[in-house]
Amino acid sequence: MKYAFINGVILDGSIDMKPIDGKVVLVNGRIIEDVIDQSNDLSGYEIVDLNGQYLMPGLINMHVHLAGNGKHSKKQRDNTKLVNMIFSNPIGPKIAHGLVKQYAQIEFNSGVTTIRTVGGLKDIDTTVRDEINSGKYLGPRIIASNEGISVPNGHMAGSVAIVAETIEDALKQVDHLKEVGGDFVKLMITGGVLDAKEKGTPGEMKMAPEMIKAICDYAHKLGFIVAAHVESTEGVKIALENGVDSIEHGAKPTKEIVELFKEKNAFVCTTISPALPYALFDRSVSYASDVEQYNGNMVFEGIIECSKEALKNGIPVALGNDVGCPWITQYDFWRELVYFTKYVGVSNSFALHTATMVNARLAGLEKITGSIEKGKEADLIVTRNNPLDDLTTLRNVVMVMGQGRLLRNPVVKRKADVDEQLDKFL
Repeated sequence: MKYAFINGVILDGSIDMKPIDGKVVLVNGRIIEDVIDQSNDLSGYEIVDLNGQYLMPGLINMHVHLAGNGKHSKKQRDNTKLVNMIFSNPIGPKIAHGLVKQYAQIEFNSGVTTIRTVGGLKDIDTTVRDEINSGKYLGPRIIASNEGISVPNGHMAGSVAIVAETIEDALKQVDHLKEVGGDFVKLMITGGVLDAKEKGTPGEMKMAPEMIKAICDYAHKLGFIVAAHVESTEGVKIALENGVDSIEHGAKPTKEIVELFKEKNAFVCTTISPALPYALFDRSVSYASDVEQYNGNMVFEGIIECSKEALKNGIPVALGNDVGCPWITQYDFWRELVYFTKYVGVSNSFALHTATMVNARLAGLEKITGSIEKGKEADLIVTRNNPLDDLTTLRNVVMVMGQGRLLRNPVVKRKADVDEQLDKFL
């Protein structure tokens, strides 16, 4: 299809973006063919009249678990037991595939045109990625790690991460990832908020430094970058020292850590969303224990401080919202942009720039997506109002285009109880 988007206000994704009037965005197939003056002849194009609405690059969510939907409950689920049950019969994997496909489409319908999955069920993420790329159905571009690599009693061990008892086990998973066409490697280096049993102990080291180094060295040799779940200062230091390329979540940094980020050319993927309910919700709502709330607040503050120090020191910062954690849904990535402005202190334009051009660059896609430029793929969204004035307009996008395929009036079924609680913190 050939489309001409007219009468819209363009936000191009650049760091100093300003609303641009009087221009037409031409899309030919999956490519942005040109950005031209509105006075040009548009014969041969389907006209899409935006009537003063805002056209911008599709959002890029850099931290997604496609197997989850943000369900919350009074007590923790045994995720390992649940996954084992799913894959213990021939019907379970088909149901799991269907859910992952559905959740990917929810991301797309919410305005997220690229996602980076950081731990999933078996090889389903790459399967869904390939189905979307083949045109089988609409969905976001997926950069997939499939299952992460954990250790016995490690974070997400046996659910969205394999259990590597030895370095050899871990390297076999890297080989498997290469065989199925995975895009990068995900490690679970420390524990998380819900893994900790005592106050002040979130982010306990789980993976040995020698295993981290062996995996990173081998992954780099095969052309992979390595992302790692890390939620403690000690964990960040050890991860960077041993070759990790992106720190997922983060923790209170030291001067040594700041220098390690620079030396290793690593980046931090900020995820404020998952810790917020544990840190800030009343415990009668979150069902968190006193220990979980204390540790949630510790991680929440550590992530924010890590992000602030990174930006202050010129260290790249990506944005993801850790979909799959309790209260964090596949349609709420826009909230992460709001939290980025509220808690880290960036401007609306910088948050939008981060969720588009910066995330594209850190995902290795800067020549493909992330901005409205001639020659890039047509990953676009439309909002009624200007997100530079109010980011909450991203809650309801009115059009989504992914790789040139247009979806008008996308529908997302929202959860009223999630909105009720999270809207208090906008």
